[in-house]
Amino acid sequence: MRAAVDTALRAVIIGIFSVLVACVVWQVVSRYLLNTPSTVTDEMARFLFMWLALIGGAYTLGLRRHLAIDLLTVHLQGRAKRLSEALILLIIAVFAGLVMVRGGGQLMARTLSSGQVTPALQIPMAYVYGAIPISGVIMLYYCALFARDLTSGNLPAAHETLD
Repeated sequence: MRAAVDTALRAVIIGIFSVLVACVVWQVVSRYLLNTPSTVTDEMARFLFMWLALIGGAYTLGLRRHLAIDLLTVHLQGRAKRLSEALILLIIAVFAGLVMVRGGGQLMARTLSSGQVTPALQIPMAYVYGAIPISGVIMLYYCALFARDLTSGNLPAAHETLD
């Protein structure tokens, strides 16, 4: 299951990045060669970048390659290290659950009910904000996997890879 989620996330990130690059290239071409800047690709690039950053951040968490300050945990061993890892994992899960999933879901619901649309693309703004709860759910998924590994004693250090 984890390999399938990782593969799907990689494909989504590559797809978003590819479309983002195409938007930016077209924006440059239309602005400097055609002298008619495209507002649609400008807006689309902004929104795709948001999705890329949030989904990419969740994926990076899953690979345990996210930015981490491990000044304390790198010097701990045994039970103290496991408790420290558990506390960090709990903080990440609480943030992902409360702020991203719950808060992001409420933001989506409010903007969907208000009928707010994007200026150039005319799509519901809730679709743009959808990246927040979706990435929060992905983070919670990885936190659940890490919690399972932590209880069985198999959690790798933050600088190790899972490949």
